[in-house]
Amino acid sequence: MEFRERKRWSFLGLPFTFTVYVVKEDMITVEQGFFKKIENDCYMYKVQDVELIRSLSDRMFGTGTVKCYTGDTTDKELVLSHVKHSRQIKDFILDISEKARMKRRTLNMLNIGADAPDPDGDLDGND
Repeated sequence: MEFRERKRWSFLGLPFTFTVYVVKEDMITVEQGFFKKIENDCYMYKVQDVELIRSLSDRMFGTGTVKCYTGDTTDKELVLSHVKHSRQIKDFILDISEKARMKRRTLNMLNIGADAPDPDGDLDGND
């Protein structure tokens, strides 16, 4: 499955921009520009979380913004602005990114202070 969407204006949801988003099962590609083309890719296994943002005008014109929080070095937040089928794209990215992490056996761990020094100075944890 693949989604190919254009960035749209907030007003009336018209696709008069030169930004194209391609969401495939293995990566997300953002193509920008008319005279100078810039293409940015992010592998699905690097997507950590996805957020859907829909303003009142987005809901009226059937668009939304999908924000992907990634572990990518070029874009920590990959934003797919004002796209149609935003809810389906968000759900697709969540599902496929989880499958890609399981396939690559990649774990996303949170650092909750496990390396913090012991306040008593004991390294073994015994009192």
